[in-house]
Amino acid sequence: MALSSLPLGYCTNVHPGRSVAEVLAGLDRYTVPVRERLGRPVAAGLWLARTVVDELLAAPDGVGAFAAALADRRLPCYTLNAFPYGDFHAARVKEHVYRPDWSAPERVEYTARCAAVLAALLPAGTDGSISTLPLGFKGFDHPADFAAACARNLVGLARRLRDLRELTGHTVRLAIEPEPFCLLETTAETVAFFERLWAAAGGEEEVVRDHVGVCYDVCHQAVEFEDAGDAVRALARAGVRVNKVQVSCAVELENPRANAVGREALRHYAEPRYLHQVFAGGPGGVARAVDLTDALCTDPPTEFLNADRWRVHFHVPIDADRLGPLGTTKPAVAACLAAVAALPEAPHLEVETYTWDVLPGASVDLVAGLARELDAAEAVRGGTGNP
Repeated sequence: MALSSLPLGYCTNVHPGRSVAEVLAGLDRYTVPVRERLGRPVAAGLWLARTVVDELLAAPDGVGAFAAALADRRLPCYTLNAFPYGDFHAARVKEHVYRPDWSAPERVEYTARCAAVLAALLPAGTDGSISTLPLGFKGFDHPADFAAACARNLVGLARRLRDLRELTGHTVRLAIEPEPFCLLETTAETVAFFERLWAAAGGEEEVVRDHVGVCYDVCHQAVEFEDAGDAVRALARAGVRVNKVQVSCAVELENPRANAVGREALRHYAEPRYLHQVFAGGPGGVARAVDLTDALCTDPPTEFLNADRWRVHFHVPIDADRLGPLGTTKPAVAACLAAVAALPEAPHLEVETYTWDVLPGASVDLVAGLARELDAAEAVRGGTGNP
C-alpha cells in the first residue's frame, strides 16, 4: 500500500469557528490563501463545534449551502475534528476540552450530527473520518462502569454510521485519538480497549471494526516516548484500524539539569489556554506532569531534573527542527508515515498545529506558517514513494 494521495490539509481548529459565518471567514482569510501560496489543491480539515453543526442542520438547506460554499472555494473536505465540542478558543480550554466524554449522550449526538454533515460534504467516491477524544480525562472522577458505558455508546454510534452509509452511500469512520493523561493514552491501553469494545459489540463486531478506529496523533505518542513505527505496527497487528493521522510535533528539552537556558525558553511555552502535559524520560523511567508551569521549569522535581529529556504536549510547526535552544520530535513524523504507508488501507492525513496564536515570541504570518507546514508534510509523504 501507500499513503493517501488525497490533497493534504490542516485542521481549522487553529482559527476560531463558533458559527458558520466564522468558519467561512477563517477559510477565506487563511485556507484559500494557503492554497494560492502553495499553487496546488488543499483540503479543508474542518473543526465544526457543536454550535456550528446545530446551525448547519437547523437551516432548511444549511448543509447544502455550506457544501456549495466549500465547492466555490475549491476546498474538498474528507475529515472533521470533533474532539473539541465547545469553544476551542476560549480564554481557558485546558481540561474542559474532554467534556462531554464518551459516556455522555451529548457526545454521541454531536458526533452523529457531525457524521451527517460530513457525509453531505464528501466528494463522490471518497470516505470520511471524524477524530474524537479518547473516552475521557484521567484527572476526572469516573464511575466503575465508565469504560463499559463508553463502549455501549461507541457500538451505538457504529450502528448509526452503518445506517448513514446505507442512506448516503458514503462511509464515515470514527477515529479515537489517544492523548496523554486520557483514558486511552498509550498504544497498549488503546489496543486493550478496542478488544473490550469488540467483545461488547457481540454480533455487530464487524460493524464496529469497520466504523470505529484510531486517529494517530504523532505529537501525542512522541510525548509518551513511544516509537511511532512500533506503535503503528502494534495497532495493525491487533486489528485496530488507523482511520486518520494527525501530522504534528511536540517540544523537546534535552539534558534539563545542564540546560538552564532551555528550561527558561520552555517556561515561555506555559500559557493559560491549553493543557500541555509534560513527560520526562530517563534511566529511572518516565516522570509525568499534567501541565507545563513556570515552577516546573524554574525549580523542577528531582526526577525531572535527572531525566535525559522532556517532551511536552505543545504542538509546534512540523517544519521546525529546533526552536532556539529547544528541540522538536520532528523525526517521529517520518517514522510514523513510513509505517502508515504499509497499512492495508490508507488513512486520512492532516497537519494539526492549533497553537500558532499561543506560541511564544513575535506574532506570526499564519498563512506563511501553514504553507511551510504543508510543504514539509508533502515532502515527507513524497519520501514514501507517493506522487
